[in-house]
Amino acid sequence: MKVLKWILIILAAIVLLFYFVAMPYLKEQTKKNSPQKTVVYTENGMDLTVKYSSPFKKGREIFGNLVPYDTVWRTGANEPTTLTTNSKIYIIDKELPSGTYSIWTVPGKESWQVIFNKNVPEWGVTIMSGGKETTRNPEEDIINVEVPVINLVQTVESFTIDFEDTGQLYMSMDWDKTKVRVPINN
Repeated sequence: MKVLKWILIILAAIVLLFYFVAMPYLKEQTKKNSPQKTVVYTENGMDLTVKYSSPFKKGREIFGNLVPYDTVWRTGANEPTTLTTNSKIYIIDKELPSGTYSIWTVPGKESWQVIFNKNVPEWGVTIMSGGKETTRNPEEDIINVEVPVINLVQTVESFTIDFEDTGQLYMSMDWDKTKVRVPINN
């Protein structure tokens, strides 16, 4: 009985060490390779903020390999990418109420699905899957739109999200030789 008690105490200590020491350390190490970035747009009555982690290409083949086609991607690295809007906006023609949403994508060769989800999980993928399965809950999806791929001539080394205002506001996502633009209206 005493041996079982000690085994349980040791197992509990290992679990607590992993959760409170190893997990924060591992998360900090991954952020060194994929730094967190924030982009803000505050014009035309809109107040938008996107927070994301920006992985680097590092000579790898990105889309179709590191990021598989036709599979949900957390859209960056580490925690899920988020969009916060302080007012109602429209993604193409679909209404997105004010709030904070996680952004997920399904990259394809010709087009991407861009998904706005009302749940923002702590981490973008499950540890048990080795990073292959996302933590997205599809039942919490609010908007799912499809946008065309724009092939770039020059390589973009680090995953980048930005706002482009050309008379039409776009949230653009660029990496490697791929760009997609999501129209945003108020």
